[in-house]
Amino acid sequence: MNWKRARTDEKKNERKDAIYEAAFTLFKKNGYDKVSFNGIAAEAGFTKSNMYRYFSSKEEIFLNVFGNLFEDWFEDCTARLKTLEQHATIENFAKAWVDSLMAHPQFLDLTPLLFVSLEKNSSFDQLLEFKRMSKDLLFRITVEIGRVYPDIHAEKAFRFLTLSYAAMANYWAANSQSEPLIKIYQLEEFEELKPNFEGDLTSSIEVILKGLKAP
Repeated sequence: MNWKRARTDEKKNERKDAIYEAAFTLFKKNGYDKVSFNGIAAEAGFTKSNMYRYFSSKEEIFLNVFGNLFEDWFEDCTARLKTLEQHATIENFAKAWVDSLMAHPQFLDLTPLLFVSLEKNSSFDQLLEFKRMSKDLLFRITVEIGRVYPDIHAEKAFRFLTLSYAAMANYWAANSQSEPLIKIYQLEEFEELKPNFEGDLTSSIEVILKGLKAP
């Protein structure tokens, strides 16, 4: 595709959406390290010079893509939590939490790659902007957690986010299996070891909540 220079905000947003889509496709398929700025440009049908009109680096593109997906999940998650009454059962909370993640597979796809980009490759300004956005959204989630469970607030609520995030990233990464691994899990002797993202994460969320609520 031969993109002409965008003259309006609508056209600029259209170009950015094309870049986001191309970047997501490559990050999911090849991982973070094997994707280049030039590769994203080629996938989106841009020249390298055209790409620089919108983004300065691969890291900036990744953080923008992930940031948009993060905000979409946040809106969905908080909406689901708002339907829970105070002192809702741990099972109902865990279901609402995991259901919100299951509804956003693209967010899950990039989650295991986040710290590879964020901690190792981003500039100070890029990192600061992303951290501020994340902190604001996460704080708003902790407020909702504290509403449902008054005994899990402030530091405990952030602890929940840290532990649940680690479990989510690990289970989703394990859920992405190669062809040989799929065949291995089909063998009777390995059936019990087959990853089950939804079930495993739900159990982990319940355990984390019970631990945080313990006196």
